Amino acid sequence: MKCFSIDLDGTLLNSKHQVSKENVEAIYELKARGHEVILNTGRAYSDVVKIEDLQKLELPIFCINGAVLYTKDRELLYETTLPASTYQEVFTALNTLDVGILVYTNYGGFPSTLPPLHQKTEEELNQLFLETDYTELLAKDDLKVYKLIALVHPSQVHKIESVKMALKDVMGLSTASSFPNNVEITSDEAHKGKALLRYQQLMNVSFEEIIAFGDGGNDLGQFEVATTSVAMANAPIAIQAAADMVTKSNDENGFAYAVNQLLKNDPKPILI
Repeated sequence: MKCFSIDLDGTLLNSKHQVSKENVEAIYELKARGHEVILNTGRAYSDVVKIEDLQKLELPIFCINGAVLYTKDRELLYETTLPASTYQEVFTALNTLDVGILVYTNYGGFPSTLPPLHQKTEEELNQLFLETDYTELLAKDDLKVYKLIALVHPSQVHKIESVKMALKDVMGLSTASSFPNNVEITSDEAHKGKALLRYQQLMNVSFEEIIAFGDGGNDLGQFEVATTSVAMANAPIAIQAAADMVTKSNDENGFAYAVNQLLKNDPKPILI
């Protein structure tokens, strides 16, 4: 059995955050051939299951860069969180850098998760973060923090390097960027590649091959453990360079195109 591990934003989803008919058909074809198909995303579970095109597919969902794993039957299989002391250290560091902060918790995203913010203007984002009282979060009972995101407007991507530098000596963290204007911060046990290895252990399965699809810095983790890594044409050049293959863009059904090529049993297909 082969495993096809698929990122969502910029990969399976097009720029309108929809799954094309061609991509859905490719997933059904893979399942019909007996392969495991996994959604491996930085999104929170609630932001995955609300996508109508994915609701009937019955796939395992790895959320928040491997921090939370669900089986195809929507049973929680594994989760890892940031200790309160680590969360406070990270939050304090970010709070000095003039960046927006999103916190993914068992109470949801605070003040939001990332997908609803994609169309916000710089002014709207600034207002949202300015109005947020993060002390409310620490008062919640049995709080679990899965991830923080340091977020800047695309016009301010120069700040991202400062975020990475500020966090480089904090122990127990994994950092990656799903988009050039953010840094996602999780436990070092949350990692798209580790999630694939952990799933095999927990489910007592062994994949003959892992084919990983992605477009962002947080996909490099799954590329590391993949037999074949496939980057989208819309991915940054550095991500394309790290992949074994480059397919068409997410607005050109690039996932489906690559699957069709791979299923022809060509060991090293040249896509574009």
